[in-house]
Amino acid sequence: MRTTLTLPTALDQPLLRSVDLGDFRLPNRVVMAPATRARAAGAGLVPTDLHAVYYGQRAGAGLIVTEGAWVSERAIGFVNVPGIYSEEQVAGWRRVTDVVHALGGRIVLQLWHAGAVSHPDLLGGEPPAGPSAVDPREKAFTRSGFKETVTPREMNLADIERTVADFGAASANARRAGFDGVEVAALGVYLFAQFLNPRLNRRTDVYGGGRAGRRRLLLEIVDAVAAPWDGRCVGVRVSPYWDSGDRFLADASTLADYDELVTALNDHPVAYLHLRGPDLTPPDLGSFARYRHRFDGPLIVNNGFDRATANAAVESGTADAVSFARHFIANPDLVTRFALDRDLTDGDPATYYSGGAEGYVDYPVSG
Repeated sequence: MRTTLTLPTALDQPLLRSVDLGDFRLPNRVVMAPATRARAAGAGLVPTDLHAVYYGQRAGAGLIVTEGAWVSERAIGFVNVPGIYSEEQVAGWRRVTDVVHALGGRIVLQLWHAGAVSHPDLLGGEPPAGPSAVDPREKAFTRSGFKETVTPREMNLADIERTVADFGAASANARRAGFDGVEVAALGVYLFAQFLNPRLNRRTDVYGGGRAGRRRLLLEIVDAVAAPWDGRCVGVRVSPYWDSGDRFLADASTLADYDELVTALNDHPVAYLHLRGPDLTPPDLGSFARYRHRFDGPLIVNNGFDRATANAAVESGTADAVSFARHFIANPDLVTRFALDRDLTDGDPATYYSGGAEGYVDYPVSG
């Protein structure tokens, strides 16, 4: 007599359905969100075999978006984060992508520039650069721990032109390193969010002076980053609801700025929009729907989701996929756990930036 195995939960849940995001064909809609882990401890900020193990363990994700990688030495704003501007870094990332692809995964590299949210300790003693000479009043993580930011120097037009070129070159390097695409990190308190922010961007040239000027740098870089790729292989991550100190405010004016930005992205070669929502549990789907109505392409939503709320976001049509950072840190087999409705492991925040294998590649898979 043959025994039929009945799984504890249906495998047709929305998160487990395949989906196309631009030119990315995903077997499921569980996306690994970028999470800074500070494991590139060498002087050259080169990814190591430890990175290959970490991302390989999580290859079951529909799509992996890596931690942000610096596009140049001028972009650095956090200690021990890998870059994508040297040949050694390209080779290190190639080991990562080879492992992920051998295990059937898909992986894109997030491109990062800290702008004014950096510190001279991370830049050889030089001050960081931003849209204007205004202290963002944030903190940068240095070898001595978190330090208050300083007043940056204002980027001149040559600086901006070089930054656009740095992003284009980093995107080309990512393709040579074997990535399936790239994602532009335009969220949080970093370079693009600074340019979009009228409290920090007081320029009167074409990169300031109003909403259209403040979003110009990001749109130029989206085009530059897309140039090395065939088709739509570039995602953009934004966080209109980010609220931090007295510089980054999720007020009505900020949301209106992002309304226009997201609409403008429709005219550029964007594979998907990756939207970080407000810090609410459970997530407010209406806050994501605001931008779903403005962006014509696929939408990945993020922040505060669990299995049930993520399935609801996809089933309702609010999102095409859902990304998870904290859950993927502690649950390398997150897709399997969602599929079988198994309990999730809690991560240890004390090891998030501690370096080494502990708290990085030693989380168990479910039995």
